Amino acid sequence: MAANELRNGIPTGPLPSISNPDVIRTMTSGQFLDFLAIRLDGRKTRGMQFTINLITPDNGEKYMIELSNETLTNIEGRQVANPDLSLTINRSDLEQVMLGVKTLMAMIQDGTAKVVGDPTILARIGSAMVTFDSRFPIMPGSQLRPSEIPEVDPYATEFGNPIAE
Repeated sequence: MAANELRNGIPTGPLPSISNPDVIRTMTSGQFLDFLAIRLDGRKTRGMQFTINLITPDNGEKYMIELSNETLTNIEGRQVANPDLSLTINRSDLEQVMLGVKTLMAMIQDGTAKVVGDPTILARIGSAMVTFDSRFPIMPGSQLRPSEIPEVDPYATEFGNPIAE
């Protein structure tokens, strides 16, 4: 990708969607939590600290989620003794949230998801999420177009080009 960007510049076409059912179904719950951690703007979570237990009974998964030091982390198979929030939701229902079809708060309100503790933590996490444009430069200089890159003889030395001569 970096070589392509250096030759052609940063791609400008439409971005591929990762929110399709096939991608979501193959994504593990841990990968989804990692994706949320990537989207978290640490500057917006300064001073926040909490723990969440996530339980998905239909597939038997349990996760401990922690926000501390402006970082969201998760550990599969662990639970916190006294979490700030426990969230129980079937993985099949969580996929609806992952696809953007339903909100977690709506599922809590209709009883699809069960919470014990402070559900406002979810809103605080949501307010710190950012949507980023994945068309960022991977290599310094990749924003330059080929016509803007000066011609350079890679074999040239101060004495000329020993291969061409």
